[in-house]
Amino acid sequence: MSSLSIIVPVYNEAAGIDLLFSKLREALTGYQYEIIAVNDGSKDTSWNELTKVANADKNVKLIDLKRNFGQTAAINAGIQCASGDIFILIDSDLENDPKDIPRLLAKMEEGYDVVSGWRQNRWKGQYLTRKLPSLAANALISKISGVPLHDYGCTLKAYKRDVIKDIRLYGQMHRFIPVYCKWQGGKVTEIPVNYQPRMYGKSNYGLFRIYKVILDLIMIKFLDKFMHRPIHFFGGAGILSFLVMLLSAGLAVYFKLTGQKDFIQTPLPTIAAMFFIVGVLMILMGILAEIMMRTYYESQDKFPFTIKEKVNF
Repeated sequence: MSSLSIIVPVYNEAAGIDLLFSKLREALTGYQYEIIAVNDGSKDTSWNELTKVANADKNVKLIDLKRNFGQTAAINAGIQCASGDIFILIDSDLENDPKDIPRLLAKMEEGYDVVSGWRQNRWKGQYLTRKLPSLAANALISKISGVPLHDYGCTLKAYKRDVIKDIRLYGQMHRFIPVYCKWQGGKVTEIPVNYQPRMYGKSNYGLFRIYKVILDLIMIKFLDKFMHRPIHFFGGAGILSFLVMLLSAGLAVYFKLTGQKDFIQTPLPTIAAMFFIVGVLMILMGILAEIMMRTYYESQDKFPFTIKEKVNF
């Protein structure tokens, strides 16, 4: 039987700690497991409550971050310290139901490397303010990333160790872990899971996070397409700038020769000069990015590929 590492980021959830771990132990009966709770700089008594649980249950391991670094950093800390064959991420606010963990594992036995939860009944009565933006965001992420999931924001997910162990997370990118795993050649799917509104405390999420998600989405798209050849991205932007420069300069000369406008009567020469400078800078940035990319791989003996299997080596 595969061993499990349950990774639980915790931030100001003191009131629900006992109930959460009670539900986890009940759901994990019969499994070999460890629970790694990461206290992300909680300002309440969450750490004290976690310490009580860990003292009574040696399967519970604790990580206390020095300050609040955010959910992505807390999850990353848990991943780096986990020792199981399968990693399961779950929120500490009891919106995820631990009883769904066996269902994730059963789906994984069908040959999947990642099984993601899908909270189908979330945001009832809040269609315009929450559900519609959520549907649009998930559809956009699926379209750009090429990984068709309905609920990227659901923390409850199961991962095989070999597709997640080498991932380093930054910013707010925990929601995109399935995308990283797909890049590693992992098979990704999702199943509907239970959702219940939090019983304690208040949500740490808000609509203001949408712009962060969009920026992180742009970042992972860049890493997917241009990580190994950044000159193609920056150089392409530079060439486009040169084309705008030539068009602006050509129009300015045309107006001058036909007697319609002098150079000082149109902004076209200024636009041409500006885009010429932008084009040069973009190409130079592409060259620098290429040097950094090569340094990244060669200094650490890394390769821009992953091997699935070797025979007779």
